[in-house]
Amino acid sequence: QNSTQHKNYKHITLDLSDVDAVKNFVFEKHEAGKRMCLINNAGALGIVNPVGKLSNEQIIKDYNLNLIAPCLLMNNFISAYKGSSAEKIIVNVSSGAGKTAIDGWSVYCTSKAGLDMCSKVIDAEQKSTAKYGFRVFSIAPGIVDTQMQTDIRSASKENFSRLNDFLNYKQSGQLADANSVAEKYFRILADLSSIKEVVISVKDYSPSPKIK
Repeated sequence: QNSTQHKNYKHITLDLSDVDAVKNFVFEKHEAGKRMCLINNAGALGIVNPVGKLSNEQIIKDYNLNLIAPCLLMNNFISAYKGSSAEKIIVNVSSGAGKTAIDGWSVYCTSKAGLDMCSKVIDAEQKSTAKYGFRVFSIAPGIVDTQMQTDIRSASKENFSRLNDFLNYKQSGQLADANSVAEKYFRILADLSSIKEVVISVKDYSPSPKIK
């Protein structure tokens, strides 16, 4: 249940693991909008297990949520606003797991790598053939203190060789606060001229001198 109250806020309920619902989602027209932003943040680690011990149904569900849903939303977002003169931005919440093979995380690693590549392809299209003025970024948040980290720490050593590393991240205070990370994303959105690459991490971001 979302409790946000603001005259310009509208809450929409959409099951992002339901690809039929996502593919039929239509973005509203906003003729007077000056800036359109799509932030794809939803994702799931899934069950930590090696390939061969996974449920096929769970594989499908997690790919739908982590990769298919954001790709469908990006397609619909670009289709809806390609004729708009507003500033148009897509931010995908990526992960370092998209660049590193981690045992037990096959779906998560692969889907985040796919999200990074899709972001790069859309960026290339916007600069070459489909010149609709969209800017797209895939930004990894680092290691954040979320429910996902709790789920990771509950995995078995038998299925996840790096369990002790993630236990240590929590015990040694290396997990970033989720609210602080969210603020970093908003600062990046306010300072996009400083971003030169499509795929980055929040730790790679250096604010422009005008941004405090």
